[in-house]
Amino acid sequence: MKVLVLCVILLQGSQHVSAVELYEGDSVLLPCDFYTFDLDDPTVVWSREDLRPSTVHQRQHQGDELTEQNQAYRGRTSMIADALDSGDLTLNLTNLQLSDSGSYTCTVRDPRMGQRRVGDVQLQVKERFPTWAIVLLSLLVLLVLAVSGGLLFHFRHYFMSVYKVEVASGVTSAQLPCKTTAHLPVDTKVEWTDKDKWTVHVYENGSDRPEDQHEFYSNRTKMNEDLLRTGDLSLTLKYPTDEDTNTYTCTVYSKKGDILMKKQVILDVRGDQRSVL
Repeated sequence: MKVLVLCVILLQGSQHVSAVELYEGDSVLLPCDFYTFDLDDPTVVWSREDLRPSTVHQRQHQGDELTEQNQAYRGRTSMIADALDSGDLTLNLTNLQLSDSGSYTCTVRDPRMGQRRVGDVQLQVKERFPTWAIVLLSLLVLLVLAVSGGLLFHFRHYFMSVYKVEVASGVTSAQLPCKTTAHLPVDTKVEWTDKDKWTVHVYENGSDRPEDQHEFYSNRTKMNEDLLRTGDLSLTLKYPTDEDTNTYTCTVYSKKGDILMKKQVILDVRGDQRSVL
């Protein structure tokens, strides 16, 4: 009877690959689910094969076992207290660093089962403000102090982390870009909102949810049908007017409601096409 149950467990805990993209200093939850309640003495190990030692975090029924943990992760990893009882083997990694970029493997070990590679998560950590931009901005500040205060104002949007889109009123549509290299899980939720917290568009569990959007945007928004496969989460806004000039936020949520990614786009709809020239 136990052999049959174990077979079911292995089928339900099939390996999956996901990816997340964040910035330095952020925290991230690396997802991993596996039914461990029927195992005698399970151990979960998060590791990176490109590191020596490769162990990022290890958890047993008695608690964390961190004697073999790579020093780079000291004090920055944790799992929920009942991880091996609930099967939620998610790893919490805090204070992200550029060196944290890599492929993380979730492995479950048990005397009866042996070793089972449950899943892999590709983590990409980016500079919140690139070094070259800091240097260039410093040079510009010195130039501004020497010449005038207008130059920094002119280039202010170039250094902002948000993306700006300018279109003329009367165009058929405007596209608000939001892309990731990740192959997102089916249960991923993508939500577009404006600066007033109005819901512009919601995509969840494989389909759009027009009932959740604000009536102002009703029948005027569209996202790519294969967005989970391509990672292109861009939003098309139909027939934009100057009332649509706004700051829009694209937020990606995991099944548990954790924020995996957030990007902003400024849309400027100009009433006169000549003002764009």
